[in-house]
Amino acid sequence: MPLKIAFTDIDGTLLNKERVPSEALKNSVANISNKNVPFILISSRMPSAMYHIQRDLKIENTPLICYNGGLVLVNGKPIHSTEISVPTIQEIARLNADKKIHVSLYNNDDWYVESMDYWALREENNTKVSPSLKSIENVILDWKEKGKGAHKIMCMGAKEELDVLIENLEKTHANELHLYRSKDTYVEIANKKISKLTGIQTLLKHQYPNFSLKNCIAFGDNYNDIEMLSAVETGVAVKNAKEEVLKIADATTDTNHNDGVAKALAKYFEFC
Repeated sequence: MPLKIAFTDIDGTLLNKERVPSEALKNSVANISNKNVPFILISSRMPSAMYHIQRDLKIENTPLICYNGGLVLVNGKPIHSTEISVPTIQEIARLNADKKIHVSLYNNDDWYVESMDYWALREENNTKVSPSLKSIENVILDWKEKGKGAHKIMCMGAKEELDVLIENLEKTHANELHLYRSKDTYVEIANKKISKLTGIQTLLKHQYPNFSLKNCIAFGDNYNDIEMLSAVETGVAVKNAKEEVLKIADATTDTNHNDGVAKALAKYFEFC
């Protein structure tokens, strides 16, 4: 079936060495936009960490799939939201009572950290978004009162400390939480009900009812992209992707630092 819509991961897939869209990518996205092909960003990032990329690509009016499918926005408003419950956040805080692990709590466009430590500063630099300072205990109290939870919890720290945290959570919350370890020092925690694929399916159902997965092309590089790349009509891995991702992809393209997504868009949508 003809490809009518494109989805792409951001980090490790879309951005160049300077962590911004290249000129070649901007041109490719403009070309498919002229063909009325939506170009949708899908990432573990919060909305504010994606808006500036949309602006650079001149696709501000397209939907966003944030938090790996935990939050789907159309015209800036949620059409889907799945959170981690407050009791589970409390359990993670209990397991980290000695504060050896940095914990970031996210809900929609709110990002809370307890201090501007090495990890917070690093994330701030990578995402171009600044967090709010607030203790985990106070965030929990606030969210409990407002009936909120976390779209994502990011835990960062020494490998050994994260090993223990993951082991404990797998024992007690294996059926509730998805624990995604992108690096030895990073663990992203999300509700197990969501994924990038569920985000795509939700968006197609609500916003593009005439499109199916057979009309989709998607780009990725990491473990949390595997389900998405396997399900769409054309799943494309960048050359720098994890070996497991390269194995399941329908096709590969150049690395993210060498305009892989831009080149693939030109190939599949037939422009130069």
